[in-house]
Amino acid sequence: MATYQDFITHIQYSIQASNFIKLSLGDYKGGEPDLKNIYVRPVLIKRVFKLSFTYRYKTRDITKNFMVEEAIEQIQTLLQEDGFRVATLFTAKENTICQWNKKREWMLKSEQPTASKLGSLSHDHQKERKIGSTSKKYLAELRLTDSEGKVFKNAQDKWRQINHYIELLSSMLKELPADKELSVVDMGAGKGYLTFALYDYLNNELNKPASVVGVEYRADLVSLCNDIADRSNFNTLSFVQGTIEDYNPTQELNVLIALHACDTATDDAIFKGITNEADLIVVAPCCHKQVRRQLEKVKATNDLDFMTQYGIFLERHAEMLTDGIRALILEYYGYQTKVLQFITDAHTPKNVMIVGVKKTPNLKRQQEILAKLQTTNAYFGIEYHYLEQLCGLTS
Repeated sequence: MATYQDFITHIQYSIQASNFIKLSLGDYKGGEPDLKNIYVRPVLIKRVFKLSFTYRYKTRDITKNFMVEEAIEQIQTLLQEDGFRVATLFTAKENTICQWNKKREWMLKSEQPTASKLGSLSHDHQKERKIGSTSKKYLAELRLTDSEGKVFKNAQDKWRQINHYIELLSSMLKELPADKELSVVDMGAGKGYLTFALYDYLNNELNKPASVVGVEYRADLVSLCNDIADRSNFNTLSFVQGTIEDYNPTQELNVLIALHACDTATDDAIFKGITNEADLIVVAPCCHKQVRRQLEKVKATNDLDFMTQYGIFLERHAEMLTDGIRALILEYYGYQTKVLQFITDAHTPKNVMIVGVKKTPNLKRQQEILAKLQTTNAYFGIEYHYLEQLCGLTS
């Protein structure tokens, strides 16, 4: 008769042979409230091999890590008549099931393996990064990494932000035309962190040749970024000094980016994208003063005025209203529009990203949007939205 000890021996052998993939425990009959299952997997913690136990309760999970000998003792204790009555060991060669039957006996049976790949032993799973390597010259030049490609501690947030930015855009960038060199403009490029990353991703990760221009008002940053681009041999990346309002693309525009352009500068950027019929428009607005000033001045009486009497709610309302109208106007011009969370609130409250993908305008939908803009402005007491004015959509 097989016993749970025979099953324990299977576990020990699989660990010794490096075949252990995972272990699951179920059919719990013990007295611990809300405990449903336990899942065990191998991990490396500070280069030490351990087994990680995830205790799955009805409303929470608890994880504990044990050295192998201690983990085996835990499993032996858990596999009792008044504990877990089913356990499945997954190895590269087979699945071994240990089950307490109606005869009050442990039964073992083997099945074909269903988990053929060993999982990562990393305790904290590392998310796949779109910018594959940190050993790139521009990352060191921008003071994100050291000479060996290690991300500086004080640059970890920026590094995550860069990768999240590329992750958000990756599926849309892959859909861009592949039969010609892409034209990309980043309005308000700043120090160029995201501009460099976008150039790198398009040209070196997606293998889509792209000419990228970063527009920045501060001349010292323009000079710095052009020097880094030269030293990185990014031959089709350049930075120009000027404002978003004054910059005019010199060729067909595929992608327009404007991240954290202040107040109506975001509208200037969107307008540039619309008038140049960009395939992709991406903005992350910052400041919403133009509409807020009107809300504060008019103090419209409507069903929502009980909220807007509070300053913080008025600010958030102004942001949502401003960006909602921006999204509607993009849709008016035939852009399939999405509003995403750019970065978490832990880093900045200015975390909305508006993305527009060029499609064909719909005449009926355009009329609906014009009516919606008119009633919205009247309801909230807005004389005009700056982007409406730029586009000539004000009544």
